[in-house]
Amino acid sequence: MKDKSENELIRIDVITGFPDSFLSILNTSIIKIAQEKGKVSIHLHNLHNYATDKFKHIDDTPFGGGAGMLIKCEPVFNCIEELLSQRQYNEIIYMTADGIPLKQSHCNELSLAQNIIILCGHFKGIDQRIRDYFITKEISIGDYVLSGGELPALVLIDSIVRLIPGVIGDIESGLDDSFMDGILEPPFYTKPADFRGMKVPEVLTSGNHKEIKKWREEQSLNKTKLRRPDLLEGINEL
Repeated sequence: MKDKSENELIRIDVITGFPDSFLSILNTSIIKIAQEKGKVSIHLHNLHNYATDKFKHIDDTPFGGGAGMLIKCEPVFNCIEELLSQRQYNEIIYMTADGIPLKQSHCNELSLAQNIIILCGHFKGIDQRIRDYFITKEISIGDYVLSGGELPALVLIDSIVRLIPGVIGDIESGLDDSFMDGILEPPFYTKPADFRGMKVPEVLTSGNHKEIKKWREEQSLNKTKLRRPDLLEGINEL
């Protein structure tokens, strides 16, 4: 399926058993602005509404025993199949601690998509059959475990939405972020130039843009070598 054009709206459908956990963030800052500008359309789907029993249960105990509860197949299948009957999706993403680590390149790619589904796990996770049948990409935001996929989903949504053209007023601000070119961003300063004896590096107030660019590149490289040397492994001619 083709990616969206610059003028088309990106749609993000989020499947969760806890939709209220999204409301505050989705109505704040950049994500709110993006929705108001018509750049993104975000839809929350309460998994309990797709449950098949009268008590609207979405989880059950795992076969083979063990602690924890798993999200069942039925409500997830019912929800995703309903969405797929209405439109095609570029990706159906499951947020999970054992997924691939989220990188800026993934965010860049997903910001070009037309329609995305994000499935939030909870409890001990989801039935493996859901992963095998529907999921096209499994993403982790770090090597740690959270109570559910709602916070990771919000991280992914924010990282995608801010890249959509027209969302951030100064597009160069986004292009200068850490990881956009594979390394960390340099330090930045604002007014006043002298605060309690702590002065801004003179090069930044010199007006010499060539030297400023050189200084920032050097600072980025030094910062990356110190904090994230792993990022430099694939970069040639350091």
